[in-house]
This record gives sequence, C-alpha cells and structure tokens, in this order.
Amino acid sequence: MQSFRKHSGIAAVFRRENVDTDQIIPKQFLKRIERSGYGGALFFDWRYHSDGQPDPAFPLNAPQYRGASILIAGKNFGCGSSREHAVWALRDYGFRAIIAPSFADIFANNCLKNGLLTVVVPPSEMEKLLARDAAGVYTLKIDLEQCRITGEDGFEIHFEIDEFTRTCLLEGLDEIGLTLKQEAAIAQYEQRQTRRE
Repeated sequence: MQSFRKHSGIAAVFRRENVDTDQIIPKQFLKRIERSGYGGALFFDWRYHSDGQPDPAFPLNAPQYRGASILIAGKNFGCGSSREHAVWALRDYGFRAIIAPSFADIFANNCLKNGLLTVVVPPSEMEKLLARDAAGVYTLKIDLEQCRITGEDGFEIHFEIDEFTRTCLLEGLDEIGLTLKQEAAIAQYEQRQTRRE
C-alpha cells in the first residue's frame, strides 16, 4: 500500500451530504476485482449525461478542479453498501485524501486499507475550507505527520486521527503489511512447532 505522509494538491469541493457508495461507483461497474481502471466511472451517473457527455454542472467537471487530488465532501460521505470498489474508484481518479465532517465507518475503514486518507473536520472548520473555495483558492497541503492542513494564503487547521490509523498510513501498511512485520516471529513460532512434532 502506498504510504501517506505529506500531500499537496488541488482540492475539489463536492458539497452533497449522505453520498452513498452506489453513487460513488454504480453497480454496473462492479464486475471486476482488479483495483484499477475505475476512475472514469467515479460518480458516473452524476458526472455524465445519458448520452455520455460530461455534465458541466457537476463539480468534478469544473475546469478549476481539473487534476484535483483532495476531495472536500459533505457529512456522512461513503454511506450505503460496503463496496470497496468505491475507494478504488476514488484512488484511481487521483484522490489521495478526503476531507468531510463525517464518514460512514465501513467506507473509512476501506479507505485506510487502500492508502486513502480520510480527515474528519468539524463544521466550523469546514466553513473555513468552503470560504477558501468561494475565494478561488484551491490548493491545500495535508501533513499527516503533523496532523495539519495548510494553504499558501496562511490558512491552517489541525485534525485528529487515531494513532493506529495514522501509523498504518504513514508506513503504508494494510493488514498483510502489518502481518509481514511479524514475519521473523512467525518463522520462529513455526520452527518451534515443527520441532515439537
């Protein structure tokens, strides 16, 4: 898994609340188990008209958000079914972090397993982010080592994240990676078991 320490990028604002995983990646795109190739299907029913043309009214189609790698979302982002494809689509599109007032638990856990940082920011701090967007300032820097979000204009907020999640992201460890850190101890255990037999 790709580690997350510091990231600078364009922040796209998507204000909708209660965005569920079926909207993040519609069911017709769930026929594969590979983790790549889903970026074009992200928010498919909202991003495109029925004729396949991009909907200019959808935020991610706005020129100022082209190349965005940070998503600023509404509360309860990622609710609905537990499909991991939703996280794969966000990552494949290019997002490295999502900032929102709250996330669905299973979705946030799936993000962790795929190196996608979820940052919970209180509503008062969200207002500061949205004010920056209204002013036309879109670039942010997220520092997971310092748990801080900053902007070139002096904007700064701090966020909290549990230490286990933070460590996994900093070191790029999913469950397999965490297990492999104990490879020497596992090998010793296996040798002891073999000798007992």
